[in-house]
Amino acid sequence: MTTSSDPHQDSFKLSHLIYDSRYRSMTIQAVALAAFVLALGWLVNNAVVNLAAAGKDFNFSFLSVRAGYDINQRLIEYSSDSDHLRAAYVGLLNTLLVAFLGCILATIVGVLAGVLRLSHNWVTAKIMAVYVESFRNIPVLLWIIAFFAVLTEATSAPKLFRGENPAASMLFNDSVAITNRGTYIPSPVWGDGSGFVIAAFILSVIAAIFVARYSQKRFELTGQGLPMFRINLAILIVPVVLVYFVMGSPVSLDYPALKGFNFRGGLHVRNSLIALWLALSFYTGAFIAENVRAGILAISKGQTEAAYALGLRPGKTMNLVVLPQALRVIIPPMISNYLNLTKNTSLAIAVGYMDLRATLGGITLNQTGRELEAMMLMMLIYLLISLAISTGMNFYNKSVMLKER
Repeated sequence: MTTSSDPHQDSFKLSHLIYDSRYRSMTIQAVALAAFVLALGWLVNNAVVNLAAAGKDFNFSFLSVRAGYDINQRLIEYSSDSDHLRAAYVGLLNTLLVAFLGCILATIVGVLAGVLRLSHNWVTAKIMAVYVESFRNIPVLLWIIAFFAVLTEATSAPKLFRGENPAASMLFNDSVAITNRGTYIPSPVWGDGSGFVIAAFILSVIAAIFVARYSQKRFELTGQGLPMFRINLAILIVPVVLVYFVMGSPVSLDYPALKGFNFRGGLHVRNSLIALWLALSFYTGAFIAENVRAGILAISKGQTEAAYALGLRPGKTMNLVVLPQALRVIIPPMISNYLNLTKNTSLAIAVGYMDLRATLGGITLNQTGRELEAMMLMMLIYLLISLAISTGMNFYNKSVMLKER
């Protein structure tokens, strides 16, 4: 039964798609989607026609062809007899390695520099300001080359003449060798039972996370915190050490030793990797430092004064009051910084580091002539990496946002 107050329901007409606000937005979206599909179809058809005119087809069979080139820095087994797919996988792992290490170091450097820029010590604040402005206003490619030049020219070559001591620097009880060919560090040797040690470490990390969350909730409810540094140290070290000795020390270290004209044994970290890692970290850290400084300045001074009135020291005030609130301002732009660092790893080719750009988008592309397929694969991989980083950081951003009640 209808009443006079009920709105009059008109029958649907085609004109409603344009003039009725209930359907206009859907019409615009449908037209935009159709235009996008048509444009994409035209691009694909144009590419296929041009490939056919050049006597090429579109396929990825080249990935199963023997690569025929070496990769100097790799995390998994690889030889010149491996196929191009294996080479691309090695390059991808090298890219992820630099991105992961770079994000960690950039975060540490950026947070420290951002906090120290607000220091009441004039010298400290100015030094951090010089660091930030220097790295932000010089292209990252120049920093990569500069770091590589310093590592190559400022270090000595490994030498062994008539039993003399090597000219290269040896640190930490002769366990680390720094040379112009790279840095040699002890590498782990996994024996029987090493899996239990790894499992103990993973479980310890999970336990440390749960204890940290419990401490945070306890602090929010009672205002009393736990000595998390000592607790986490005990959780992470004690179980691993116990399992290590119970299993009969299954993990040992292989130390580098000078044999002939170079070091043998251990893990060889090339200068190209170190230069790329440090340059990207310090460059991105300068941007993160400004984000941290802006986030801290966004917090009202009344928060700091209230913390001081409650008897909290400046360090506790920064860690427990200011930074947790500043994270809501810091995290969103930090996502962009992480994404930029990951994409800037493609500049590794400037110092000879074999990443995804140098393998799939470099040697493989030149050898096979499959420029379209290689570029599409590379763009897809970088897109997926960026989306994964963005998704993870957005999830963390939601966890630190204010919860409405």
